[in-house]
Amino acid sequence: MKRILTYLKGYWLESLLGPLFKLLEASFELIVPFVIAAIIDRGIPSGDANYIIRMGLILVGLGLVGLLSSVTAQYFAARASVGLATRLRHALFAHIQRLSYADLDRAGTSTLITRMTSDVNQVQSGVNLGLRLFLRSPFIVFGAMIMAFTIDARCALIFAVAIPVLAAIVFGIMLVTIPLYRKTQGQLDDVLLLTRENLGGVRVLRAFGREENEIEDFNESHGRLTRLQTVSGRISALMNPLTYIAINFALVLLIKTGAVRVQAGVLTQGQVVALVNYMGQVLVELVKLANLIITVTKAAACGKRISAVLAIRPSLTSPADAESPDPADRGRVDFDHVGLKYRGGAAESISDVHFSARRGQLIGVIGGTGSGKSTLVNLIPRFYDATSGAVRVDGVDVRKQPLEELRGRIAVVPQKALLFKGSIRDNLLWGNPEADDEALMEAVRAAQAEDVLRAKGGLDGEIEQSGRNLSGGQRQRLTIARALVRRPEILILDDSASALDFATDARLRMAIRQLPYRPTVFIVSQRASSVRYADQILVMDDGRVVGTGVHEALLDSCPVYREIHDSQFRREV
Repeated sequence: MKRILTYLKGYWLESLLGPLFKLLEASFELIVPFVIAAIIDRGIPSGDANYIIRMGLILVGLGLVGLLSSVTAQYFAARASVGLATRLRHALFAHIQRLSYADLDRAGTSTLITRMTSDVNQVQSGVNLGLRLFLRSPFIVFGAMIMAFTIDARCALIFAVAIPVLAAIVFGIMLVTIPLYRKTQGQLDDVLLLTRENLGGVRVLRAFGREENEIEDFNESHGRLTRLQTVSGRISALMNPLTYIAINFALVLLIKTGAVRVQAGVLTQGQVVALVNYMGQVLVELVKLANLIITVTKAAACGKRISAVLAIRPSLTSPADAESPDPADRGRVDFDHVGLKYRGGAAESISDVHFSARRGQLIGVIGGTGSGKSTLVNLIPRFYDATSGAVRVDGVDVRKQPLEELRGRIAVVPQKALLFKGSIRDNLLWGNPEADDEALMEAVRAAQAEDVLRAKGGLDGEIEQSGRNLSGGQRQRLTIARALVRRPEILILDDSASALDFATDARLRMAIRQLPYRPTVFIVSQRASSVRYADQILVMDDGRVVGTGVHEALLDSCPVYREIHDSQFRREV
């Protein structure tokens, strides 16, 4: 939690003024019972209306000043807590953006979403309530006890016993509920994961008629969350009745003792009323303190979860001693006996991959599902680091190049065509924010996406969230156009034309070959037709390159390639 509170930097003044104004309000509140006692002991017995009115006006004044102090304190506390939450979200989002694919795989998307939303909101509530009540409630509790001692020491002993008992109840319940709140937030991650998967894959669910099964799984997961919340809620709910029982028992004892002291002439009726008022203040503040502790407990649990994300060190960082690539090697890619083993994997996903690609070449990567095609091309922009061997781009090991510069020369079109809500122009400018409309249209034509623009009303046509108002082929062509806007030295198409018909796919490959800036192109595909005319074809099988060459040569020398080709085309005997 200490790490989280460092984000209050810049709001130290608000963090100081909020509690101070609350203490000012509490000070006025502690004076009120004395004024009421004076009215009862002096004004009423003597029938002095003017005195009663003066004391009444003092009470009104104390109330107004207390209200003003409370509103001011709330303003500063809200300003500090909202500022903390804003900075924390920005820091968390920026940190997540720096994490590698491996780090994100380890953390999990659903839990990251929970920690950026629910957990940050809980921390904000905890800080807000803490700034307002962390000093005020203890100040009134102990202040009321001190004021009681100034009135009568014997009656004040009741306060001295009641307050520790109440504190034991509050902190005992807190110690039990803290672990439960942590488990609750963890179970909330699981519910969010199921929700995210179901909403994202709703078409798949309906296609396979799995709605009822998913509803059962969701109800089971949500039931576990409900049970945890119910248990923690029931334990927390004991706080109010237990504290009320203790405080009311103390009140009964106080009234009995006060009555005896009044009868003996030691105390006045007004002083007994003041003591009862102080006990009432202790009750109210301890209930507030209990709610504060519950909220702060939740906030602390959420703060630890957020800190755990911030503590993840990015596994991929730019080197301190970066090397500059040789201009003569621009667009060149070399794999030098490369192997990669995913974190927690039992074996390497790719092993001993060795090949070279020169600028302007079109490299085809083909193989069965799970053969390691995407893993291979993900090493080029350094989404993952090779665990053995070296990947060189422009003649320099990618681990010795600044990440921003390396990825600035590479454009990747991933398997899943993802577009963002906004206009087509907004999405295309992701490739190059400085591109003009002519450059955008050039990329659109090369990606065979002119018909998409015509259908949507040009570059200003609106795209809905995730491109759901477009077909699969339209999304793929626009994502390819977005990559081409960058005019990259290296272009990676990771099975990004799978939704295109053969004719459109052929026109796309022809247009890419004719690009004037001659990028080195990697086409990952399961279609033999997509890589048939590549300058070099890499055939992947079980994480290894089992064949390298051109189409005709591989048909004769590589059984795996021949099997893929024959499964898609009827060979003439």
